[in-house]
Amino acid sequence: MASGELIDQERESMSVSKRLVRSMSQKWKRMGNKSEGCVEGDTAGVSLSCLTLYGRVGGCKVGADTGEEFGETGCRRRSSGSDEGKGYIAMCGNEEATVDCFSYGRREKLWRKNNRRLLKSQERDSLNAHLPDDVLEMCLVRLPLRSLMNARLVCKKWRSLTTTRRFMQTRRECSFESPWLFLFGIVKDGFCMGEVHALDVSLKEWHKIDSPALKGRFLFSVSSILDNIYIVGGRSSLANSGRVDRSLFKTHRSVIVFNPLSKSSRKVASMNHPRSSPVLGISEVNLNCLIIRNQVAQPERRFHRSRVGGVSDVYEDPHRLSVRRQARSSQDENVQQKQENVRRSKEGRMFVLIAVGGLGSWDEPLDSGEIYDPASNKWTDISRIPLDFGLACSGVVCNGIFYVYSESDRLAGYDIERGHWIRIQTTLTPSRVHEYNPKLVSCKGRLLMLSVSWCEGDGQIGRRNKAIRKLWELDLRHHSWKAVSVHPDAPMDWNAAFVADEDLVFGVEMFKIFGQVLEFVTMFDGNGWNHVSRNHAARDIDASSCMTKSMAVLRL
Repeated sequence: MASGELIDQERESMSVSKRLVRSMSQKWKRMGNKSEGCVEGDTAGVSLSCLTLYGRVGGCKVGADTGEEFGETGCRRRSSGSDEGKGYIAMCGNEEATVDCFSYGRREKLWRKNNRRLLKSQERDSLNAHLPDDVLEMCLVRLPLRSLMNARLVCKKWRSLTTTRRFMQTRRECSFESPWLFLFGIVKDGFCMGEVHALDVSLKEWHKIDSPALKGRFLFSVSSILDNIYIVGGRSSLANSGRVDRSLFKTHRSVIVFNPLSKSSRKVASMNHPRSSPVLGISEVNLNCLIIRNQVAQPERRFHRSRVGGVSDVYEDPHRLSVRRQARSSQDENVQQKQENVRRSKEGRMFVLIAVGGLGSWDEPLDSGEIYDPASNKWTDISRIPLDFGLACSGVVCNGIFYVYSESDRLAGYDIERGHWIRIQTTLTPSRVHEYNPKLVSCKGRLLMLSVSWCEGDGQIGRRNKAIRKLWELDLRHHSWKAVSVHPDAPMDWNAAFVADEDLVFGVEMFKIFGQVLEFVTMFDGNGWNHVSRNHAARDIDASSCMTKSMAVLRL
């Protein structure tokens, strides 16, 4: 009986195990059949290598996407971390498996972290590939200057597109540029630091540019041509220390061209006479101008070293290498000059710079003038200012005439095309305070002047007289002055700087009061004056900057 019971128990256990194995096999078959009936393209294969990653990384996402909680009893749902959804190749399992072995997109994060440079290059290449060069250029030409300078740092292609002459010409002709003010002649601790303060008028932001070429130079004049600022004449200390020293100084003939876009400076041909604080004017002239014809008619004379006894007299050079090198350089310059003349003949117009008056080497007033042609890099003397005119204090070019105003309240004009001076007799000359020199500016064919005069209390008894700064306009036909506007600030700066750009007039006044130097930037837009900036460039500067400052405006 006992042995029979044991045999029955063994048979029952074997049958149970067989039934368990049979049920498990049937269950796996049913799961395989149901997975084949799911969404087309979704497979049920699970890689065995995924099972090893389950305990290490946190489990496969297939466990999170399947089950009855999604409303599906047997059909597996498509994994949200599948290859089709993420766009990468499966890291484990066969190629048909769609199981993300890293939980919650961890694999994508790791891949992006290790391939940041590749992603950036692909994004940049895709952007350049989808945009043609002409469309990309039209997008970049509309950027403000600050954004344009940052865009040049993106890649070589963008830099090459934004530095061509055609790009800058398109930007200028389509009026995508904004005015920038450049303030020169800042003195700190008695030294001329060579700092240039630039104001973006549209954003009202100041920027500082270091210019080593201007270090130690003061009392120079500035004027702008296209994208360049010409720094003419000036003085410097004989000790080359940069200190403003009136006792021992040197008056310069040199001219420096400053380019704000590249932050570079270069020297051009020097003037024929040394000048400090000369009166400058910029004019666009025709190639048939008398001055230009005279420059073309006078070829530049070059003196070459002679050859004695068949040997060059330069370091006993038997092969005349130095002479041949000099001849080669002169030929290259002649070729460049011919190319420049061809380009100018096609355009038909060019710019010239005029310098008149100022103080000489011995602090003597000058009545001479000269004109500079940037294409030929030559200075040519012009006829002197009319007699009894006085010391020129301000000047501007308006409608082809270079108008110059003197400290003795006389006005004269130089006809640039014909090359001679004209005396201008005006009626109703504005009365002014002689400690403040008038400033001439030109706005779209209008000749304007800013001067300081006394206001006698508006005719009221007991009202104190006060000085005000007025803006006058000259009627070019009847030669009479009329008042246009009154400046809102009291004229505290006797050497205020004013410059015009199209229909705008900008002014910088700098003065010392209560032991502190203050600075104001104002703008006249035709309707009235507005304050643009206050007390930014005047921080930690000397009061002598009020005398040495100068200003120019560019469209950038």
